[in-house]
Amino acid sequence: MDEGFLTNVRTAVAGEIVAKYMAPKEVTTIGVFGTGVMAKMQVQYLQSITDCKRIIVWGRSEASLQSYKDYMQDDGYDVRTTLESEAVTDVSNLILMTTPSATPLINADQIKSGVHITAMGSDTAEKQELDAEILCAADVVVADSLVQCTERGEIYKALSTSEFNLDQVVELGSAIANGKRIRTSDEQVTVADLTGVAVQDVQIAKAVSAALGEAFPETEK
Repeated sequence: MDEGFLTNVRTAVAGEIVAKYMAPKEVTTIGVFGTGVMAKMQVQYLQSITDCKRIIVWGRSEASLQSYKDYMQDDGYDVRTTLESEAVTDVSNLILMTTPSATPLINADQIKSGVHITAMGSDTAEKQELDAEILCAADVVVADSLVQCTERGEIYKALSTSEFNLDQVVELGSAIANGKRIRTSDEQVTVADLTGVAVQDVQIAKAVSAALGEAFPETEK
């Protein structure tokens, strides 16, 4: 009945948590691949992590880019648009991947020192937004679910190469259990692969149910 809104919220929250532990301390420009709902929400949910308002967004059409720019500018962001992948990677140190692409949008030779990438668009075995070599060369790779990432997402694609294995991957829950930042230096290249796990849907549904119970205590459960 919510038309996917709660799923969008929990995905945006997951991106927010990842940024808290993995983003550079000073975000200079937020790079966004995609122009849809998640491309907007992922940026908006970063407001608790960074005060950066500078965005450069990549899209497949001028019309979708203009629509995104208009929307985000109304929300107080300084937005540049581009049809070129390199224009994003050249200036951004926090990059959000939110597309359903089946072919990589960023190649390994575009990656700059100190960048963090949160990839959440590749949630099936067919999709891929990042060149597998990016994960092979990254200093830190985090998955929302190790088991699930062997079947879909960027890690799944990287595992098809002989240079990458699961020993290089840390599960997000384990990585943040001690409360310490995952990124340990400004020079590290870090990647988070978020494929979306059912337990997040369960938890957000429970939270909404509890809030409704408090708001309407007389309603029968």
